[in-house]
Amino acid sequence: MQAVDLSAEHAVPPAVLPGRFADPHLVHFGDRYYLYPTTDGQPDWLATSFTAWSSTDLRQWRADGVILDLPRDVRWALTRAWAPCMVARQGRYYFYFSADKNIGVAVGETPVGPFRDPLGGPLIRRGAFPCQVIDPMVFVDDDQQAYLYFGQGRAFVIPLNEDMISYDVGAAREITPVGANEAMFMVKRRSTYYLSWSEFDTRDPRYSVAYGTARSALGPFVRAVGNPILSRKGAVQGTGHHSILQLPGEDAWVMAYHRFAVPGGDGFNREVCLSRLHFGAGGEMLPVEVAGDFRL
Repeated sequence: MQAVDLSAEHAVPPAVLPGRFADPHLVHFGDRYYLYPTTDGQPDWLATSFTAWSSTDLRQWRADGVILDLPRDVRWALTRAWAPCMVARQGRYYFYFSADKNIGVAVGETPVGPFRDPLGGPLIRRGAFPCQVIDPMVFVDDDQQAYLYFGQGRAFVIPLNEDMISYDVGAAREITPVGANEAMFMVKRRSTYYLSWSEFDTRDPRYSVAYGTARSALGPFVRAVGNPILSRKGAVQGTGHHSILQLPGEDAWVMAYHRFAVPGGDGFNREVCLSRLHFGAGGEMLPVEVAGDFRL
């Protein structure tokens, strides 16, 4: 009689992208979904470019190629291309990214570029705030005001000007939640603002996602009961640096995140996964299932 593999690793669903990627930002433009990840698989996270992937069903993904190459497209940074974020606004696409521990922005006419660097320098320079200046995330509220969240170690938010590439530094506000380390992400559901973040370090198997709520995009954010909402289970380790997408026209939500590659991954060898995110009757975010196969 043939033995059946009942190990935890055998039960782990496959990653959604082939190869080593991390820090995925999931969005929907037109009739397609897009994933913008960090390219992984190198010691010290020394990636130099960003790629885009697209899908019509969140299961089969098309490689759309390199959309921003630091040595080619950015004069002020050469490496450490991390943690991108894409936003559509007024017919243009704004690509926010970390590079050499600064935050930059590039602008294009399509979700896959080509992109240009409109500032010729960082949007936020390293050392401008008392945090590591990485992990940008932009949220556009119902009144069309855009907010930039960022920071590792401490978290900040700045309202962006209408051009999406400038701001009043005096309007910046620290919003560091209890337990937060990096990777802030904002969504709004009904009248509640949900700020989520990663805790521990991305090299730590305990890397996880927690959240808090507020009545304003600027906070203050109250840490929720029931955290973390995304955490390790069995062979699935190092789960974090996520994004959250509401499916078009539905009160249905998807979380994209990375985990240590299975098998044999670590904080430099990560892979991208998707899971459904559900809300409880009281509006609370419920724990995300990391071991089940993803289904819409």
